[in-house]
Amino acid sequence: MTRMNRWTIWSAATLVSLTFISATEARDPYEAARNELVETAIVANGVKDPRVIASIRNTPRHEFVAANQRQQAYFDMALPIGEDQTISSPFIVAYMTESLNPKPSDKVLEIGTGSGYQAAVLSPLVKEVFSIEIKEPLGRKAARTLKRLNYANIHTKVGDGYLGWPQYAPFDKIIVTCSPENVPKPLVDQLKEGGLMVIPVGERYQQTLVLFTKKDGKLEAQPLRPTLFVPMTGEAEARRQVKPDPANPHLENGDFEQKLAENGSVPGWYYQRQLELVEDSSSPSGNQCLKLHNEDPGRISLVLQGLALDGRQVQRLKLSGWVKTEGMGLGPERTLAPMIVITFYDEQRRDLGKAALGPFIGSLDWHEASKVVNVPPATREALFRVTNFGAVGSMYVDNLSVEAAR
Repeated sequence: MTRMNRWTIWSAATLVSLTFISATEARDPYEAARNELVETAIVANGVKDPRVIASIRNTPRHEFVAANQRQQAYFDMALPIGEDQTISSPFIVAYMTESLNPKPSDKVLEIGTGSGYQAAVLSPLVKEVFSIEIKEPLGRKAARTLKRLNYANIHTKVGDGYLGWPQYAPFDKIIVTCSPENVPKPLVDQLKEGGLMVIPVGERYQQTLVLFTKKDGKLEAQPLRPTLFVPMTGEAEARRQVKPDPANPHLENGDFEQKLAENGSVPGWYYQRQLELVEDSSSPSGNQCLKLHNEDPGRISLVLQGLALDGRQVQRLKLSGWVKTEGMGLGPERTLAPMIVITFYDEQRRDLGKAALGPFIGSLDWHEASKVVNVPPATREALFRVTNFGAVGSMYVDNLSVEAAR
């Protein structure tokens, strides 16, 4: 074979290979981001079921968010989807799905279709999914998306999820992606004996994700972790007894003196990543403080809490907290550093802006950080978070506080 022939054959093969790669990338340009999400946010944070992991890896989350949010689709975060609702973070979706222990023979009821993403993740894991959405525009849109993506075993309807779907009861499993104050009785009635239900219950901004098992007609509870979901509206909201006061925002357990819950979580706070409650006699308030620690560049240490906040009633907020650091550096992008951040949201849960204490870099003894910030008038709620933004090192926090500045 001549050199020219060998070169021609090699060039043709290379061209075919490159064309195939380009076509693959064009077919799914989000595959790399989705794989990274699975490794850094799903597997790294404790999800172990290989079927659930595979479903998250294969479900195109970008198809369930608006076009202008697709670049954020594979960040481990909730995103607004309109109608004052959100698509849950991928970790929470994976965690709740794993908690249900889905089986190929299961018939599952989902309350809160939202974008349709949770139902899509369940689809390859179970026999059938019956999903209810109370917001008609969301329910119709999700149904179209699921049909377009060929999820043939998902059945949707618009209605009040509090009432369930008695026509197809009983269900082997029930998953609820919005939070009532208490478990709706119709859902208990529609759960098969021995069946499982995972649902966030509690006050508006102090919820616990609970796994229930139905035994002898009653529910046995296994608390999983503190969490934050949008409220279950309709009948569930009409029955809510404890309602937040948006004119008097405050943090729960800001001094971290409450004992750990039975499941090892820090009371009052959620989305807990790479942290521990530690004893420190020198801490500003009591004998305990919170430690956020990271050894892997880019891995997030985080804790957050939601607040009712009405910008028409509260124009200014005072943020304060005590901080100590040990060898704390910058995040991997070197543009973000460990901070205490509050983010403001409007009634559609759109981001209105942020304010922060920090950054906190290096090794510093306990010191107080405080600031008075303006609240955007359109604000209806806020998220308060402490995060390392992927930096390596340790940060200790104590006596965290948010209060209206009169």
